[in-house]
Amino acid sequence: MDKESMLRVGVISSTHGIRGEVKVYPTTDDVNRFKVLKEAYIDMGRELVPVKVTGCKFFKNMVILKFKDIDNINDVEKYKSHDLLVTREHAVPLEEGEYFIVDLIGLKVLTDEDEEFGELIDVMETGANDVYIVKQYSTGKEVLLPVIDQCVLDVNIEEGFVKVHIMDGLLD
Repeated sequence: MDKESMLRVGVISSTHGIRGEVKVYPTTDDVNRFKVLKEAYIDMGRELVPVKVTGCKFFKNMVILKFKDIDNINDVEKYKSHDLLVTREHAVPLEEGEYFIVDLIGLKVLTDEDEEFGELIDVMETGANDVYIVKQYSTGKEVLLPVIDQCVLDVNIEEGFVKVHIMDGLLD
């Protein structure tokens, strides 16, 4: 199992109760995806631990999961602060124009005049719209580009680029 091809859906923040349940902070846009989640992996650094999900509850902004054959708080303590991953085949299907952040990071950023501008190094989720964090090739500085139609013109994962229009004021 290649960790690089997997998607993070949450981070195990703590145990819940004494029967082996864990609290998960969701890092996915769709928390309801946990209701149908059957298989996942816990990223322990050097190894991925496969788990089967047998129970799901929601409490405030957390998801409480129960894993098969883990029935004791002592058995889940070691998973605290570790990522919960899924394979792409268990990922929530994307709508047209939606992308997994992991697929965007590292893309070349081209201007609308086909000049190489920089590399997309991260995506900031703001609520209103996402913001691409781009490291400029020429200066090494980070530029924040709002993911709006006037600014992001094309995203081509297959060919490895994002085409953008640098709006007035974004480089000041």
